[in-house]
Amino acid sequence: MKPFMHLVAAAATVAFSTVLVAAPVAAAEAPDALVKRISNEVIDSVKADKDIQAGNRSKIMGLVNEKILPHVDAEKMTQQAAGRHWRSATPEQKQKLTKEFRDLLVYTYAGALSTIKNETVEFKPMRGSPTDSDVEVRSQVNVARGEPITLNYRLSNDKGSWKIYDVNVLGAWLVQTYTSTFNSEISKSGIDGLIKRLADRNAQLASKPLAAPAK
Repeated sequence: MKPFMHLVAAAATVAFSTVLVAAPVAAAEAPDALVKRISNEVIDSVKADKDIQAGNRSKIMGLVNEKILPHVDAEKMTQQAAGRHWRSATPEQKQKLTKEFRDLLVYTYAGALSTIKNETVEFKPMRGSPTDSDVEVRSQVNVARGEPITLNYRLSNDKGSWKIYDVNVLGAWLVQTYTSTFNSEISKSGIDGLIKRLADRNAQLASKPLAAPAK
């Protein structure tokens, strides 16, 4: 998981709380325009702030919460990653699982924001139409060294607000990547076991500096 998460985060892409309300401007934006705006704002914020580049926890977490989370549907992501097990989970378990998965993603992306250097994002034609309920926004991250990184986003329209619910880096969708991990843990120790594992991991990450991507 480390290389995958590093590529996503280092490219200043959008990370993934229970259903959050997007900023008012998001409802009027086309999905591709929304993703482009967020990407540019995050990259510009990191490049302009030496404290963030140095791993300042408070500023990095603030950037994630302000610029990224309002545009992510973590509940939908968690539901898809849990698959059939989601239906048998209690409302309390769903709430806890979504929170822990959200927190894990926050730590992962926050920890990698300080690695942004000279990356730029080039957007490709979107798959789907702004009038559809589900689209795929495609982009390419240009790095100083190495080949460009393919980076695509899945968004759904919920009551006029576009939310990101999956990200694809180099052909691997984030939700699908976590599905096998979730299924394996649930099979061994149930949904509560998965919640505990994520909570333990988050507690571990909370005690570490944010200067490097989460493993």
